[in-house]
Amino acid sequence: MALSLYRKYRPLTFSDLLGQEIVVRVLKNASRQNKFSHAYLFAGPRGTGKTTAARLIAKVANCQKRQTDPEFTKKGEPCNECQSCLSIDQGRNLDLIEIDAASNRGIDEIRNLKESVRVTPASYKYKVFIIDEAHMLTKEAFNALLKTLEEPPAHVIIILATTEFEKIPATISSRTQEFFFKKAYLHQILGKIKLIAEKENIKISNEALELIAASAEGSFRDAESLLDQLATMTNDAIELQDVEMVLGKVGFKKISKIAELLLKKDLPNVLEEIKIIEDSGQNLAQLTKDLIHYLRRVAVLKFNPQMTKIFEKDFLPDHLKTMEVHSKIFTEHHLNLLKSLISAYSQMRYSQFPIIPLEVAIIEQLKTKD
Repeated sequence: MALSLYRKYRPLTFSDLLGQEIVVRVLKNASRQNKFSHAYLFAGPRGTGKTTAARLIAKVANCQKRQTDPEFTKKGEPCNECQSCLSIDQGRNLDLIEIDAASNRGIDEIRNLKESVRVTPASYKYKVFIIDEAHMLTKEAFNALLKTLEEPPAHVIIILATTEFEKIPATISSRTQEFFFKKAYLHQILGKIKLIAEKENIKISNEALELIAASAEGSFRDAESLLDQLATMTNDAIELQDVEMVLGKVGFKKISKIAELLLKKDLPNVLEEIKIIEDSGQNLAQLTKDLIHYLRRVAVLKFNPQMTKIFEKDFLPDHLKTMEVHSKIFTEHHLNLLKSLISAYSQMRYSQFPIIPLEVAIIEQLKTKD
Protein backbone atom coordinates (compact mmCIF):
# COMPACT_ATOMS: atom_id res chain seq x y z
CA MET A 1 0.00 0.00 0.00
CA ALA A 2 1.35 3.42 -0.97
CA LEU A 3 2.37 5.69 1.88
CA SER A 4 0.38 8.92 2.14
CA LEU A 5 2.33 12.09 1.34
CA TYR A 6 2.08 13.56 4.83
CA ARG A 7 3.61 10.39 6.29
CA LYS A 8 6.19 10.04 3.53
CA TYR A 9 7.40 13.61 4.02
CA ARG A 10 7.12 13.75 7.81
CA PRO A 11 10.13 15.65 9.25
CA LEU A 12 13.02 13.34 10.19
CA THR A 13 14.97 15.90 12.24
CA PHE A 14 14.16 18.90 14.44
CA SER A 15 15.59 21.18 11.74
CA ASP A 16 12.96 19.87 9.31
CA LEU A 17 10.16 20.97 11.66
CA LEU A 18 9.07 24.16 9.93
CA GLY A 19 7.39 27.11 11.62
CA GLN A 20 8.25 26.13 15.21
CA GLU A 21 11.62 27.85 15.71
CA ILE A 22 11.34 28.35 19.49
CA VAL A 23 10.19 24.79 20.16
CA VAL A 24 12.96 23.41 17.94
CA ARG A 25 15.66 25.51 19.62
CA VAL A 26 14.68 24.42 23.13
CA LEU A 27 14.32 20.72 22.27
CA LYS A 28 17.63 20.65 20.37
CA ASN A 29 19.44 22.25 23.31
CA ALA A 30 17.90 19.69 25.67
CA SER A 31 19.01 16.96 23.29
CA ARG A 32 22.58 18.28 23.12
CA GLN A 33 22.80 18.21 26.90
CA ASN A 34 20.87 14.93 27.28
CA LYS A 35 18.49 16.73 29.64
CA PHE A 36 15.16 15.23 28.70
CA SER A 37 12.16 16.04 30.84
CA HIS A 38 10.10 13.16 32.23
CA ALA A 39 6.92 14.75 30.82
CA TYR A 40 6.03 17.16 28.01
CA LEU A 41 2.79 18.85 26.96
CA PHE A 42 2.54 19.92 23.31
CA ALA A 43 -0.43 22.18 22.52
CA GLY A 44 -1.47 23.84 19.28
CA PRO A 45 -3.63 23.65 16.14
CA ARG A 46 -3.90 20.48 14.08
CA GLY A 47 -1.16 19.61 11.62
CA THR A 48 1.52 21.85 13.14
CA GLY A 49 3.96 19.11 14.18
CA LYS A 50 3.05 18.11 17.74
CA THR A 51 3.07 14.33 17.22
CA THR A 52 6.08 14.62 14.90
CA ALA A 53 8.03 16.51 17.58
CA ALA A 54 7.05 13.86 20.13
CA ARG A 55 8.38 11.11 17.84
CA LEU A 56 11.60 13.09 17.33
CA ILE A 57 12.10 13.20 21.09
CA ALA A 58 11.71 9.42 21.15
CA LYS A 59 14.29 9.17 18.37
CA VAL A 60 16.96 11.39 19.93
CA ALA A 61 16.45 9.88 23.39
CA ASN A 62 17.12 6.36 22.06
CA CYS A 63 19.46 7.14 19.14
CA GLN A 64 22.33 4.63 19.38
CA LYS A 65 24.81 6.83 17.52
CA ARG A 66 24.27 9.65 20.03
CA GLN A 67 25.07 7.26 22.88
CA THR A 68 28.44 6.29 21.37
CA ASP A 69 29.53 9.45 19.51
CA PRO A 70 29.95 12.56 21.74
CA GLU A 71 30.63 14.81 18.73
CA PHE A 72 27.41 13.77 17.01
CA THR A 73 25.48 14.32 20.26
CA LYS A 74 26.35 18.03 20.04
CA LYS A 75 24.14 18.32 16.95
CA GLY A 76 21.02 17.61 19.02
CA GLU A 77 19.51 15.54 16.21
CA PRO A 78 18.74 11.83 15.61
CA CYS A 79 21.02 10.03 13.15
CA ASN A 80 18.15 8.34 11.25
CA GLU A 81 20.54 5.48 10.52
CA CYS A 82 20.72 3.34 13.67
CA GLN A 83 18.31 0.50 14.43
CA SER A 84 16.38 2.57 16.96
CA CYS A 85 15.78 5.52 14.61
CA LEU A 86 14.82 3.28 11.70
CA SER A 87 12.42 1.20 13.79
CA ILE A 88 10.60 4.37 14.93
CA ASP A 89 10.32 5.63 11.33
CA GLN A 90 8.95 2.23 10.28
CA GLY A 91 6.49 2.06 13.19
CA ARG A 92 7.90 -1.10 14.78
CA ASN A 93 9.75 0.22 17.83
CA LEU A 94 8.47 -1.57 20.94
CA ASP A 95 9.70 1.22 23.23
CA LEU A 96 7.53 3.86 21.56
CA ILE A 97 3.89 3.51 22.59
CA GLU A 98 1.37 5.85 20.94
CA ILE A 99 -2.07 6.13 22.51
CA ASP A 100 -5.07 7.83 20.91
CA ALA A 101 -6.90 9.36 23.86
CA ALA A 102 -9.98 9.98 21.71
CA SER A 103 -10.70 6.23 21.65
CA ASN A 104 -8.75 5.18 24.78
CA ARG A 105 -9.94 7.80 27.22
CA GLY A 106 -11.04 5.88 30.29
CA ILE A 107 -9.45 5.02 33.61
CA ASP A 108 -8.86 1.39 32.58
CA GLU A 109 -6.61 2.46 29.69
CA ILE A 110 -4.58 4.72 32.00
CA ARG A 111 -4.25 1.89 34.52
CA ASN A 112 -2.85 -0.27 31.73
CA LEU A 113 -0.43 2.53 30.90
CA LYS A 114 0.68 2.69 34.55
CA GLU A 115 1.39 -1.04 34.48
CA SER A 116 3.36 -0.66 31.26
CA VAL A 117 5.38 2.23 32.74
CA ARG A 118 6.76 -0.07 35.43
CA VAL A 119 8.18 -2.45 32.83
CA THR A 120 11.72 -1.61 31.67
CA PRO A 121 12.33 -0.80 27.97
CA ALA A 122 12.43 -3.79 25.63
CA SER A 123 15.49 -2.78 23.63
CA TYR A 124 16.65 0.78 24.21
CA LYS A 125 17.36 3.37 26.92
CA TYR A 126 13.96 5.06 27.21
CA LYS A 127 10.37 3.98 26.97
CA VAL A 128 8.38 6.83 25.40
CA PHE A 129 4.60 7.20 25.70
CA ILE A 130 2.80 9.62 23.36
CA ILE A 131 -0.80 10.38 24.36
CA ASP A 132 -2.46 12.12 21.41
CA GLU A 133 -5.63 14.23 21.80
CA ALA A 134 -4.95 14.20 25.56
CA HIS A 135 -7.83 16.61 26.28
CA MET A 136 -10.24 13.74 25.52
CA LEU A 137 -9.24 11.82 28.65
CA THR A 138 -11.91 11.59 31.35
CA LYS A 139 -11.55 13.29 34.72
CA GLU A 140 -10.92 9.91 36.35
CA ALA A 141 -8.25 9.08 33.75
CA PHE A 142 -6.46 12.37 34.42
CA ASN A 143 -6.53 11.69 38.16
CA ALA A 144 -5.07 8.23 37.59
CA LEU A 145 -2.29 9.78 35.49
CA LEU A 146 -1.26 12.34 38.12
CA LYS A 147 1.05 10.16 40.21
CA THR A 148 2.73 8.66 37.15
CA LEU A 149 3.45 12.15 35.77
CA GLU A 150 4.78 13.35 39.12
CA GLU A 151 7.16 10.47 39.81
CA PRO A 152 7.73 8.38 36.67
CA PRO A 153 10.57 5.82 36.52
CA ALA A 154 13.89 7.14 35.20
CA HIS A 155 13.48 5.17 31.95
CA VAL A 156 10.13 6.78 31.01
CA ILE A 157 9.23 9.90 28.98
CA ILE A 158 5.54 10.81 28.70
CA ILE A 159 4.40 13.27 26.03
CA LEU A 160 0.85 14.66 25.91
CA ALA A 161 -0.36 16.30 22.69
CA THR A 162 -3.55 18.34 22.45
CA THR A 163 -5.37 20.79 20.21
CA GLU A 164 -7.37 22.13 23.18
CA PHE A 165 -4.96 23.20 25.91
CA GLU A 166 -7.68 24.83 28.01
CA LYS A 167 -9.23 21.38 28.64
CA ILE A 168 -6.06 20.02 30.24
CA PRO A 169 -6.34 20.23 34.06
CA ALA A 170 -3.83 22.53 35.75
CA THR A 171 -2.76 19.63 37.96
CA ILE A 172 -1.59 17.83 34.80
CA SER A 173 -0.01 20.74 32.90
CA SER A 174 1.94 21.89 35.99
CA ARG A 175 3.74 18.53 36.04
CA THR A 176 4.99 18.87 32.45
CA GLN A 177 7.16 21.08 30.28
CA GLU A 178 4.73 23.02 28.11
CA PHE A 179 5.34 23.87 24.45
CA PHE A 180 2.92 25.81 22.28
CA PHE A 181 2.89 25.14 18.54
CA LYS A 182 1.70 27.89 16.20
CA LYS A 183 0.05 27.74 12.79
CA ALA A 184 2.46 27.67 9.87
CA TYR A 185 2.64 30.68 7.58
CA LEU A 186 1.27 30.40 4.05
CA HIS A 187 4.70 30.76 2.39
CA GLN A 188 6.06 27.89 4.53
CA ILE A 189 3.23 25.55 3.54
CA LEU A 190 3.42 26.66 -0.10
CA GLY A 191 7.17 26.02 -0.19
CA LYS A 192 6.81 22.52 1.22
CA ILE A 193 3.96 21.32 -1.01
CA LYS A 194 5.70 22.80 -4.05
CA LEU A 195 8.80 20.75 -3.16
CA ILE A 196 6.69 17.62 -2.66
CA ALA A 197 4.97 18.16 -6.01
CA GLU A 198 8.36 18.40 -7.73
CA LYS A 199 9.71 15.26 -6.04
CA GLU A 200 6.55 13.28 -6.81
CA ASN A 201 6.36 14.58 -10.41
CA ILE A 202 2.89 16.02 -9.77
CA LYS A 203 1.95 18.55 -12.44
CA ILE A 204 0.10 21.40 -10.77
CA SER A 205 -0.38 25.11 -11.46
CA ASN A 206 0.88 27.81 -9.10
CA GLU A 207 -2.70 29.05 -8.56
CA ALA A 208 -3.78 25.56 -7.50
CA LEU A 209 -0.84 25.29 -5.07
CA GLU A 210 -1.69 28.70 -3.61
CA LEU A 211 -5.30 27.70 -2.93
CA ILE A 212 -4.20 24.40 -1.35
CA ALA A 213 -1.81 26.25 0.96
CA ALA A 214 -4.39 28.91 1.86
CA SER A 215 -7.17 26.38 2.53
CA ALA A 216 -4.92 24.40 4.91
CA GLU A 217 -5.27 27.24 7.45
CA GLY A 218 -1.79 26.75 8.90
CA SER A 219 -1.76 22.95 8.81
CA PHE A 220 0.98 21.17 6.87
CA ARG A 221 -0.86 17.86 7.14
CA ASP A 222 -4.08 19.24 5.65
CA ALA A 223 -2.20 20.72 2.69
CA GLU A 224 -0.26 17.51 2.04
CA SER A 225 -3.39 15.36 2.35
CA LEU A 226 -5.26 17.57 -0.13
CA LEU A 227 -2.36 17.45 -2.58
CA ASP A 228 -2.34 13.65 -2.24
CA GLN A 229 -6.08 13.50 -2.94
CA LEU A 230 -5.82 15.73 -6.01
CA ALA A 231 -2.87 13.76 -7.38
CA THR A 232 -5.01 10.61 -7.53
CA MET A 233 -7.87 12.36 -9.35
CA THR A 234 -6.23 12.94 -12.69
CA ASN A 235 -3.17 12.14 -14.78
CA ASP A 236 -3.31 15.62 -16.27
CA ALA A 237 -2.02 18.78 -14.66
CA ILE A 238 -3.98 19.91 -11.61
CA GLU A 239 -5.55 23.32 -12.22
CA LEU A 240 -7.20 25.88 -9.96
CA GLN A 241 -10.71 24.72 -10.88
CA ASP A 242 -9.85 21.17 -9.77
CA VAL A 243 -8.95 22.42 -6.30
CA GLU A 244 -12.05 24.63 -6.19
CA MET A 245 -14.23 21.64 -7.08
CA VAL A 246 -12.75 19.45 -4.34
CA LEU A 247 -12.77 22.17 -1.66
CA GLY A 248 -16.06 23.80 -2.58
CA LYS A 249 -14.38 27.20 -2.32
CA VAL A 250 -12.98 29.71 -4.79
CA GLY A 251 -9.48 31.08 -5.17
CA PHE A 252 -8.05 34.45 -4.20
CA LYS A 253 -8.63 36.08 -7.60
CA LYS A 254 -12.39 35.45 -7.53
CA ILE A 255 -12.67 36.58 -3.91
CA SER A 256 -10.75 39.79 -4.62
CA LYS A 257 -12.85 40.41 -7.76
CA ILE A 258 -16.13 40.10 -5.84
CA ALA A 259 -14.72 42.24 -3.03
CA GLU A 260 -13.80 44.97 -5.54
CA LEU A 261 -17.31 44.92 -7.01
CA LEU A 262 -18.74 45.21 -3.49
CA LEU A 263 -16.45 48.14 -2.62
CA LYS A 264 -17.40 49.90 -5.86
CA LYS A 265 -21.13 49.22 -5.25
CA ASP A 266 -21.48 47.42 -8.58
CA LEU A 267 -24.65 45.59 -7.56
CA PRO A 268 -25.63 43.97 -10.93
CA ASN A 269 -22.21 42.40 -11.48
CA VAL A 270 -21.88 41.23 -7.84
CA LEU A 271 -25.20 39.39 -8.06
CA GLU A 272 -24.17 37.88 -11.39
CA GLU A 273 -20.83 36.61 -10.00
CA ILE A 274 -22.54 35.06 -6.98
CA LYS A 275 -25.08 33.30 -9.21
CA ILE A 276 -22.28 31.90 -11.40
CA ILE A 277 -20.49 30.57 -8.32
CA GLU A 278 -23.70 29.00 -6.99
CA ASP A 279 -24.39 27.33 -10.34
CA SER A 280 -20.89 25.87 -10.36
CA GLY A 281 -21.68 24.05 -7.11
CA GLN A 282 -19.40 26.05 -4.81
CA ASN A 283 -20.15 26.42 -1.11
CA LEU A 284 -21.74 29.87 -0.71
CA ALA A 285 -21.28 29.89 3.07
CA GLN A 286 -17.56 29.32 2.53
CA LEU A 287 -17.53 32.08 -0.09
CA THR A 288 -19.14 34.48 2.39
CA LYS A 289 -16.66 33.47 5.09
CA ASP A 290 -13.75 34.13 2.72
CA LEU A 291 -15.23 37.50 1.74
CA ILE A 292 -15.58 38.47 5.40
CA HIS A 293 -11.94 37.62 6.09
CA TYR A 294 -10.82 39.46 2.95
CA LEU A 295 -12.76 42.65 3.72
CA ARG A 296 -11.69 42.51 7.35
CA ARG A 297 -8.03 42.58 6.28
CA VAL A 298 -8.74 45.36 3.79
CA ALA A 299 -10.35 47.37 6.62
CA VAL A 300 -7.37 46.79 8.88
CA LEU A 301 -4.99 47.97 6.16
CA LYS A 302 -7.18 51.05 5.62
CA PHE A 303 -6.98 52.17 9.22
CA ASN A 304 -3.49 50.83 9.97
CA PRO A 305 -1.22 50.55 6.89
CA GLN A 306 1.60 49.29 9.12
CA MET A 307 -0.21 45.94 9.32
CA THR A 308 1.24 45.21 5.88
CA LYS A 309 4.40 43.92 7.59
CA ILE A 310 2.36 41.37 9.57
CA PHE A 311 0.21 40.29 6.62
CA GLU A 312 3.37 39.63 4.56
CA LYS A 313 3.69 36.30 6.38
CA ASP A 314 0.20 35.16 5.39
CA PHE A 315 -0.09 36.35 1.78
CA LEU A 316 1.83 36.28 -1.45
CA PRO A 317 3.25 39.68 -2.51
CA ASP A 318 0.83 40.21 -5.43
CA HIS A 319 -2.15 39.25 -3.25
CA LEU A 320 -1.08 41.74 -0.60
CA LYS A 321 -0.73 44.48 -3.23
CA THR A 322 -4.30 43.81 -4.37
CA MET A 323 -5.57 44.22 -0.80
CA GLU A 324 -3.59 47.45 -0.41
CA VAL A 325 -5.26 48.83 -3.56
CA HIS A 326 -8.69 47.88 -2.19
CA SER A 327 -7.89 49.45 1.18
CA LYS A 328 -7.62 52.83 -0.57
CA ILE A 329 -11.28 52.66 -1.72
CA PHE A 330 -12.55 51.25 1.58
CA THR A 331 -14.70 53.71 3.56
CA GLU A 332 -16.47 53.70 6.91
CA HIS A 333 -19.71 52.84 5.06
CA HIS A 334 -18.15 49.53 4.10
CA LEU A 335 -18.01 48.57 7.78
CA ASN A 336 -21.79 48.22 7.62
CA LEU A 337 -21.35 45.95 4.61
CA LEU A 338 -18.94 43.81 6.60
CA LYS A 339 -21.41 43.59 9.50
CA SER A 340 -24.20 42.58 7.11
CA LEU A 341 -22.06 39.80 5.61
CA ILE A 342 -21.28 38.49 9.10
CA SER A 343 -25.00 38.43 9.89
CA ALA A 344 -25.78 36.73 6.56
CA TYR A 345 -23.11 34.09 7.19
CA SER A 346 -24.66 33.11 10.53
CA GLN A 347 -28.03 32.64 8.77
CA MET A 348 -26.61 30.80 5.73
CA ARG A 349 -25.14 27.94 7.74
CA TYR A 350 -28.61 26.78 8.79
CA SER A 351 -30.63 27.80 5.74
CA GLN A 352 -31.88 25.54 2.96
CA PHE A 353 -31.49 28.52 0.62
CA PRO A 354 -28.06 29.98 1.52
CA ILE A 355 -27.98 32.37 -1.44
CA ILE A 356 -30.97 34.37 -0.12
CA PRO A 357 -29.39 35.81 3.08
CA LEU A 358 -26.28 36.69 1.06
CA GLU A 359 -28.20 38.41 -1.74
CA VAL A 360 -30.44 40.30 0.70
CA ALA A 361 -27.44 41.56 2.68
CA ILE A 362 -25.67 42.74 -0.46
CA ILE A 363 -28.77 44.39 -1.97
CA GLU A 364 -29.53 46.24 1.29
CA GLN A 365 -26.02 47.63 1.45
CA LEU A 366 -25.38 48.34 -2.23
CA LYS A 367 -28.73 49.75 -3.35
CA THR A 368 -28.49 53.41 -4.33
CA LYS A 369 -28.15 55.69 -1.34
CA ASP A 370 -27.85 59.42 -1.78
